[in-house]
Amino acid sequence: MSNPAAGVGPAATILVVDDTEASRYLAGSWLRRNGYRVVEAGTGGAALEAVAHRRPDLVLLDVNLPDISGIEVCERLKADPVTAAVPVIHMSATAIEPDDRTHGLNRGADGYLVEPVDPAELVAIVESALRYSRARSVAEQLARRLTKLTEATLTINSAGSFEDFLVAVAAGASAIFEAPATALATTMQGEVRIAADSADHLHSGGTEPAVLDDLTAALLPPHLRTAVSGGHELGWRPGRRSTIALSRAKPGAGVVCIAIDDEVAATEQDRDVLIQLGQVSALAVDALRTLTREHELAVSLQRSFLPRRIPARPDLPMAARYLPASRHAEIGGDFYEVTELDGRLLIAVGDVSGHSLEAALVMGEVRHALRAYAAEGHGLVAILDRLDVVVSRFHPEGLTTACLILLDPATGAAEVACAGHIPPLLADETGTRYLAIRGPLLGVGLPRPPATRLDLPAGTLVLLITDGLIERSGADIDAAMETLAENVSHDADLEALCDRLLDQFGRDAQDDIALLAFRREG
Repeated sequence: MSNPAAGVGPAATILVVDDTEASRYLAGSWLRRNGYRVVEAGTGGAALEAVAHRRPDLVLLDVNLPDISGIEVCERLKADPVTAAVPVIHMSATAIEPDDRTHGLNRGADGYLVEPVDPAELVAIVESALRYSRARSVAEQLARRLTKLTEATLTINSAGSFEDFLVAVAAGASAIFEAPATALATTMQGEVRIAADSADHLHSGGTEPAVLDDLTAALLPPHLRTAVSGGHELGWRPGRRSTIALSRAKPGAGVVCIAIDDEVAATEQDRDVLIQLGQVSALAVDALRTLTREHELAVSLQRSFLPRRIPARPDLPMAARYLPASRHAEIGGDFYEVTELDGRLLIAVGDVSGHSLEAALVMGEVRHALRAYAAEGHGLVAILDRLDVVVSRFHPEGLTTACLILLDPATGAAEVACAGHIPPLLADETGTRYLAIRGPLLGVGLPRPPATRLDLPAGTLVLLITDGLIERSGADIDAAMETLAENVSHDADLEALCDRLLDQFGRDAQDDIALLAFRREG
């Protein structure tokens, strides 16, 4: 499995490409003194061969090479998906004009140095490029893992048998962490079943529950075995070559064991993803044992994509609801999200059209991507632009909408951006009103207006909904929005308000419903 920290710091490998041996020697010696491993090449062809065989972490590339220009070498590297992420820094003794430098940057280079280069500047530029490369690699890896987690969640929860469930857990863990994985659990009859990351390795153990104790005893230290048997939700430990996670839905429920043949718990992000997979697996196996009706299973799966809880803050009380369409047994694509970001909150609702596993998969990807982009520090419009690319590239056939609010509860300063969604409803002492904001749907590639800035005074209530709450076939949605506004007051109890709105507007809904209400208390 790839290591997100590989290629950063003193252990990084730098390929120095220059047709002048003295220049290669000088640059290489400066880098070696700072702890880097250095590989040298004197021509463009040799550089391409070295990259193919050694996969350096950064290429220091002379522009003027005897066979292939450094600019062309850079273009070839950036055009290859295998090497596109490797940072390339051009060096030249002749390119001293701004146009010369921008020419190389515009054609793929990540930096440009003009010789003679100060040793300290060279090392600083190299370290900066490696830091950026590592951050991008970590973000991309997290996005990939969250996408694989969503796919595994769907497969795990849709498994029709215990054997299929275990195969889905093992295969999902292997796909997420790119390493061999094994899943273990007990059936309702007490049989121990084990599945490797291939269905060919599925086999069952003995019928006695003691077999599970023997297996966990072999895998886990005594203190962790005690914690799990005492009803704790999850235990994990990184081993020398493996990471083992145990999870169960509730005290007394069956334990699910996931073993990854690698130290995936080396980072907090890895641990979080593995913990989520364990929680999903534990909930799914419990559902297999207890749920008997298709609709109940569908609703359980839908709710697994929504936040398990929302922040409990005295300065910003909130309540949220999700209600599946009463005429459908399938799952859908409505969601809400609350993410804490260094003192501010990102609050969002969204809607992916359809009532199917595909709609839920898209919804899960959009929600996970939304959280990842928000965690990276992007503004609301930048988040929507990135979600637009994700939807248009991978799911262009559906309709996806979203409304985002970024709020500082301490000051009331807020930003709002919409993508084809019903705007937020604000209620205060003067009455109710919808924010006059618009924006194109996700996935259509159209430009977006800037985010709307506003202040939310203390006592202001904000309601976010999906259109399933008010949209009915043949009815005027504008009139329905006005009727909704008439039934909201700024001082309403939030939990009671959500229940009342669902009872009044959600009966016989033909679409899923998500709503979230919050009030700034000051």
